Amino acid sequence: MMASRRSIASLARPATPSTSPVARATQIQQLQRRQLHLQQNRYAILTSPITRARQQPQAQPSRSAPAQTRNFITAKKTDPEPPPSKFWDFEAIQAILKDPSHKVTIVDTREPRELEQTGRIPSAINIPITTRPDSFYMTDDEFEDRFGFPRPARDAEIVFYCKAGVRSRGAASLAKEAGWTNVGEYPGSWLDWAEKGGEVER
Repeated sequence: MMASRRSIASLARPATPSTSPVARATQIQQLQRRQLHLQQNRYAILTSPITRARQQPQAQPSRSAPAQTRNFITAKKTDPEPPPSKFWDFEAIQAILKDPSHKVTIVDTREPRELEQTGRIPSAINIPITTRPDSFYMTDDEFEDRFGFPRPARDAEIVFYCKAGVRSRGAASLAKEAGWTNVGEYPGSWLDWAEKGGEVER
């Protein structure tokens, strides 16, 4: 009796229609057409003149700035250029060493350890320009306290040398900028002096 009731109930239920492949393809095409239509409407809205006008920033009223004029003032140099260095060679240095009355101050601008290794030109004083570049800008008392001998006077004749002529050129420039007016350089410096057999003081 129960089996007959179940069979009758199953016959009473409406059968679920199965979707055919043709119907499914038709549904997919409809969805694609709907999406394309929505995209076209969105693009039309975004590119409409009204939308673009709303998106553009409003132009600020232009304010014409007054033209600025620059006055170029030509600076006039009041300080005279320092005189150029006098250049000395081996023979000139030897000549002043042989003259006991000479008043030229020979300045070795190398470091003290270099002088300990090679010696120096006789009567030369040592002012190491690399580690003591302010030597010509301090007071006379400070200079003497630091080096143990008086600094050459500003009107004294000075000739600088080093190992190869580079540091002596810098020392001469510093001395002239600091007010020394009678400055000389020995470009050949110690290498030239030693090569030509100059006298060495240790």
